[in-house]
Amino acid sequence: MARIKGLARGTIAALAGLCVGSAGAAPVLYTNFTLIDGSGGKPMPAAAMIVDAAKIRWVGPAGKAPRTAGASTVDLSGKYVMPGIIDLHVHIGTVRDLDQKADYFTPDSVRRDLQTYAAFGVTTVQSMGTDKDSILPIRDAGRTGPQSVTRVLTAGQGLVFKGGYGGVPGINHPVATPEEATAEVDAQSAKGVDYIKLWMDDELGAMPKMPYPISKAIIDAAHRNGKRALAHVFYLADAKVLVAQGIDGFMHSVRDKPVDTELISAMKARGVWQGAGTLSREAAVYAFARDNPRTADPFFRQAADPATITGLESPEREKTVAGSRIFPSLPQIDEQARDNERALAQAGVKYGFGTDAGPPGRLPGYSEHWELEQLVKAGFTPSEAIAAATGRSAEWLGTGDRGLIQAGRLADFVVLNADPTRNILNSRKIAVVYIGGNRVPSVR
Repeated sequence: MARIKGLARGTIAALAGLCVGSAGAAPVLYTNFTLIDGSGGKPMPAAAMIVDAAKIRWVGPAGKAPRTAGASTVDLSGKYVMPGIIDLHVHIGTVRDLDQKADYFTPDSVRRDLQTYAAFGVTTVQSMGTDKDSILPIRDAGRTGPQSVTRVLTAGQGLVFKGGYGGVPGINHPVATPEEATAEVDAQSAKGVDYIKLWMDDELGAMPKMPYPISKAIIDAAHRNGKRALAHVFYLADAKVLVAQGIDGFMHSVRDKPVDTELISAMKARGVWQGAGTLSREAAVYAFARDNPRTADPFFRQAADPATITGLESPEREKTVAGSRIFPSLPQIDEQARDNERALAQAGVKYGFGTDAGPPGRLPGYSEHWELEQLVKAGFTPSEAIAAATGRSAEWLGTGDRGLIQAGRLADFVVLNADPTRNILNSRKIAVVYIGGNRVPSVR
């Protein structure tokens, strides 16, 4: 867990009011930077933008910036500006070091995670189904306007089959029948969650998998309540059934087999999104089972408390992970996930960006930059990877107010010291992050 501005994360809640700027502040002209607008287009050198009242009011060539009464100027010569990253799949507030418990989820733990995400340039996250109800007022407070922490949307308590895979014990309410599933979807919808999430997996045959009549009941009830239904999925066969049942998006890549024409055609015909590939998740599941350079990387260490690093580097953890039943399959699963993510994108299936960050070993903030790296490894260009994490994910959200450096959008943006379209690892060279025009605390 990261330390922000040299402070332990336990003190981060106090930073909520210590941000720079406010909705009533004077307008600011940012000038002389290279613009990466989130559309996937060519970067624009010598660009400028005007931010006022938490929004981008104008953007274009620096030489054409309109005069704005009372505006201050920030010279960003030599810098690169991109939209804040939008992660469509995280889990939040339940982890301390390498331990995950329902009891850890509190408003303070959620805010601490959101502050960490913000410091790493992640300005909106979707929390996918392991949240207590106390997240809802935090979400509501951050929907629009200036912020000092990352904006969050939530799937509340996702739907888990009784005795099956998924969720966090003590938070989720497992269901055993279609009737129970329908009642749970109705209850989640009445609370005002943003999405309905279900888990369709059997942990490579180790656990019972959600029966199709239950997934159908969940999807139907979600749509009746005006909610999109999203699925954790692993198997190609399950993905095909879920598309036929009306699922709106997948929060992982298919990982057992190559996606085929049947699935691709069905997803395109029905408008089903590959909402999140979570490629960094696949890599992280087995990466720490052996000596690996990530825990020595200064950027990684900014995202983790010393106890987390010690745990990840411990011989005991390495031995436990390497000795697990599924460990031999993980590299192939990782490779299949990358191949399928690229195949869907090349075929024209709509896609976004997501990491499954939050559980032990999958660090908030760092995981998003690892995901960008993994997308490039999968064959995406750096510009395509950035567009997935910004403009494309904003299209999925459908709010029309973020994800692009564009007039009228929220001023959620990241200033970088080097060009990420030339080398995706330059996404990590963060100079400063703004959310709704507010400069947020940086990592130590």
